[in-house]
Amino acid sequence: MSISATSGVAGRYASALFDLADAARSLDQVAQDLATLRKLVAESPDFARLLASPVIGRDAKTKALLAVLDKVGIQGLTRNFAGTVAANGRARDLAAMATAFLAELAHRRGESTASVTSAVPLTEQQLQQLSDALRSVLGGTKVSIDARVEPEILGGLVVKVGSRLFDSSIRSKLQRLQLAMKGVA
Repeated sequence: MSISATSGVAGRYASALFDLADAARSLDQVAQDLATLRKLVAESPDFARLLASPVIGRDAKTKALLAVLDKVGIQGLTRNFAGTVAANGRARDLAAMATAFLAELAHRRGESTASVTSAVPLTEQQLQQLSDALRSVLGGTKVSIDARVEPEILGGLVVKVGSRLFDSSIRSKLQRLQLAMKGVA
């Protein structure tokens, strides 16, 4: 999948950023910054609300976003890009843009991306162990992990790599048990 295959605004912005980062030879730095940005959105409901809020004006949203990025050390091309996106009224799409950018970078590097959902944030050690396990399952391909936290899965993991889905969440185990009990009654 390439950015051009990603539909909509997020894909177009991500494609533009990819071209700029490639020309500036800063793909790795931008990728690291975007991963940090996505983590902020995923782990901070207040930050996610700031980006999505239609009530907060563009100028105020841009200033707040840039202040947060400065605080976490995101500078240069990524900071300028995020500021431009917010000034254009597209701050709510920043996480999707980051996802599209990182997916394209992984694709061009021959990596697989695994979407991993857990009930609690995974530690760096757990992410590394998961990456190693997925690499052995996928035949040695480097695997980058897109980690998300969804407390409603209760526990376990939901891992999606391409069209393959591995669901060991407690929520789905309870659903299967409920279906099995309906069949008995």
